Formats: sequence, structure tokens, C-alpha cells
Amino acid sequence: MIVAVGHDLIEIERIRRMLLREGPRAQKLFAPCELEYAARLSDPTPSLAARFAAKEAFQKVWPRPHGWRDVWVERERTPDGPFPFTPPVLGFTETIAEEMRERGWVAHLTLTHTKEHASAVVVLEER
Repeated sequence: MIVAVGHDLIEIERIRRMLLREGPRAQKLFAPCELEYAARLSDPTPSLAARFAAKEAFQKVWPRPHGWRDVWVERERTPDGPFPFTPPVLGFTETIAEEMRERGWVAHLTLTHTKEHASAVVVLEER
């Protein structure tokens, strides 16, 4: 059963300006795995904007506030197959992960971006 759906849409240039303005302090918004993944790209900003949108989308389905680094987007390298990385999934601190397990909730994530915008949708499902 679907518990909630959260969506966020953000302008990539807004994130680019924030990263330039805030410098290293802006990195506190992202988990190390998110920064590492984005650093591999010629322009990391669209990827970081999509991850920012994912955090916002999750906040819209979660019953209370959480920190920026309490939720992150993970992608793992695949040794074989047509795609170099697995589809993106949400990662959580142990506190959030434990509550998700207790409630029987699973979070599904999709990300996308264009030249100008990044978007994320989170579907919270009870199993």
C-alpha cells in the first residue's frame, strides 16, 4: 500500500550558485558517497541538484524533520551488464532505517534532470 508520495523540482542553476557561494560549507548538504559520485562527472551540479531534490522529496513523506545528511542517494558500480551503476536508491541513518523497518515501509526513488531542472519522486510503500 502506498503511504505517501513526495516530489521536488529544483533549478540546477540555483544549486550551482549555492555551491559557488557557500563553497565547502555546501558540501555538508551531501553525503560523501553523493559527492564522490558527482565528482566523476564533467559537470557535477545536475547530479547534486537531483540528490538535493531527493532529500526534499523524502522530507515531504517523512513524518518529522531530518538532517540533510540523514538521507542520501546511493548508486553502486556494477561489474557486468549494460549500465555502469545500479539504479539510485535512498540510504538512511540507522535511526531512520530502523523506523522504516518498524513501520514496514520501503522508499522508492526516481531521479531525472534536464539542462535546467532536476527532479525527484519518492514513493513510501508499506509492505
